[in-house]
Amino acid sequence: MSANPLRFIRQDIQSMHAYAIQPSLGMVKLDAMENPFTLPEPLQAALGQRLGALAVNRYPGQRIEDLKRSLAQHIGLPPAYALMLGNGSDELIALLAMACDVPQATILAPEPGFVMYAMSAHLQGVRFQGVPLLPNFALDEPAMQAAIAQHQPALVYLAYPNNPTANLWDAMVMRRLIAQVGAYGGLVVVDEAYQPFSSATWLDEIRRDPQAHRHVLLMRTLSKFGLAGVRLGYMLGPQDLLHEVDKLRPPYNISVLNAECALFALEHADIFAAQAATIRAERARLIEGLQGIPGASPFPSDANMVLVRWAGGDALAQAVFDGLKARGVLVKNVSKMHPLLQACLRLTVGTPEENALLLQALRDLASA
Repeated sequence: MSANPLRFIRQDIQSMHAYAIQPSLGMVKLDAMENPFTLPEPLQAALGQRLGALAVNRYPGQRIEDLKRSLAQHIGLPPAYALMLGNGSDELIALLAMACDVPQATILAPEPGFVMYAMSAHLQGVRFQGVPLLPNFALDEPAMQAAIAQHQPALVYLAYPNNPTANLWDAMVMRRLIAQVGAYGGLVVVDEAYQPFSSATWLDEIRRDPQAHRHVLLMRTLSKFGLAGVRLGYMLGPQDLLHEVDKLRPPYNISVLNAECALFALEHADIFAAQAATIRAERARLIEGLQGIPGASPFPSDANMVLVRWAGGDALAQAVFDGLKARGVLVKNVSKMHPLLQACLRLTVGTPEENALLLQALRDLASA
């Protein structure tokens, strides 16, 4: 009789729950903050021709560098800064946890926030310290300052805007926290996953005062740009700093297919910019519509999602989630993720037609 084949699988991993993805076949999918628009048919055909001509029998080569140059031009990369590519932001977050895995290291982030900050820390064996936001989802500056002083984290995440609360932090608070972390040699990662829908970018701050940001990395993804299926994230920072993190990147982590899709999208950036503008306009209309739903209190948003609290508590939030699902609309119930998210659902901003279906389903539920 053989021994237990799980013997050498870490016990903490065996005790974990895998990241859950809701089945969505046949649903109006408003649960994952994706860009709801597909490529126009002529561009689909053009992209297909380019992908079909790729040398998929070869490892990725020069096109990866072409993509980095195209991205640098697209975002206006500051002088003496470099770019690093990842298989989505998730890979970059995992590599950062690996890079900061020194004895007694801590990774710190406000909570509620993106779950992968904590998960990647735990998987790497690095302590994670969450700091609760204020009830209005603003940064609790005294609590953040105290936690930073106590733990001197190797890495602090500041999502801008935040997920799932969809808000931007106060810039003055951000500046003070960034300075505090820099004073003892810690790193700060500003995560701008939702930048296409935001009214601000921290990259402007970096350009304004690069000296104050020598310890800051800025992370983005093409998922919200409109390429969630391509899985391509990128991170920028001072060349000497990013060079050290880039040593951990697996060789050939970006496929030629991913790279070519991203290059194609950047060549047609105006199409994706127009889609983002539509999503921002739809966000405003969605929030206005939600304000007319009995019991619903939507929060302001700088992302392509809207967080909504239901006056009837977690039970009503679950009932609304279930009612929407029964009507073919899939959203995200985040009410159990953190005490500050009590009775909250997170709604992705969809197409005008999808948002109309969502609002009508909510009105039907309210009148039932």
